[in-house]
Amino acid sequence: MRSTDTFIKDTSSSQLERARALALPSREAMLNRAPSVQNFWDSNRQLLINAWHEWDKSETSCLTMPDKTLIDSKLRNAVEQAWKKPAEEQAVKALLQEVSPDVFQFQFFDPERLVDLRTYLDAVSDAQIPLRPPYGIVLNRRGAMLDKRSEGFLAAPSFQDFYRDLVDTYMRPIARMLFPDVVGYDTQTFGFSIQWQAGMDASLRTHTDASAATLNINLNLPGEAFVGSEVDFYDNATGEVNRLSFKPGTAMIHRGRVAHAARPITSGTRTNFVLWLYGERGQIPLQNTLPQSIDVGQRWTVPPTKQDDIAPF
Repeated sequence: MRSTDTFIKDTSSSQLERARALALPSREAMLNRAPSVQNFWDSNRQLLINAWHEWDKSETSCLTMPDKTLIDSKLRNAVEQAWKKPAEEQAVKALLQEVSPDVFQFQFFDPERLVDLRTYLDAVSDAQIPLRPPYGIVLNRRGAMLDKRSEGFLAAPSFQDFYRDLVDTYMRPIARMLFPDVVGYDTQTFGFSIQWQAGMDASLRTHTDASAATLNINLNLPGEAFVGSEVDFYDNATGEVNRLSFKPGTAMIHRGRVAHAARPITSGTRTNFVLWLYGERGQIPLQNTLPQSIDVGQRWTVPPTKQDDIAPF
């Protein structure tokens, strides 16, 4: 982590006002990775962090702050029990369904509470503080970088506490439980949000992730329907394609090396968080990496490894 990733008080003027006055680089320049774009994010990093801190304190009084109460109660209770008594982690595993080789689906967020999270994220989008969209998602206009190693990330302290809880309390121990070979390749984190919209980023071709494990969580509200946008997972052993759909608050967790693709969305929108785990310097386990022998209690711990500042994209 960078030492500048903390709030630095500046009484000379409102940091929020100054951030809102910034001229964001053009979308074309961002997509082309122009040198001026990197300079923009680097030179304004502390200003943007300060602005998000100010926004968090001054403009969120009417919002429900994101926290663990948004998580499905069955999952939350099982995970909390596993942290107290790791030997009882099977209660967590019982909530997960293997829907394709090395792909598990489960209820992550409480669908009835998603309105609070989406209202918060809408307020983030309307805050007028520059956010960097995920590069490579060419037309996506409401996505944001979530991890502090990324420039232009969502630095609101309320969100960062929530994000760290998602990764450290839930994602990592579940990934270790399902995929033992990720241990040691799960000390670093990465995350972004994405909104699939008909007529914009309608699909994503077959690819693998530069992660040891990927967690993809749907944020659509109950009744917020969309057509298409299924995820195809490829089974190398059989050559078959397993086509899966998201429902409000459901998640898919899979090894990053599992090939997958997003089908075209033909109407509506699909909103998701995508979180990655990988090792230092971007390392991920090779295809034939043998699982490490790890005590069940070690799965339910946070690695002491220092977070670096290298982002995959």
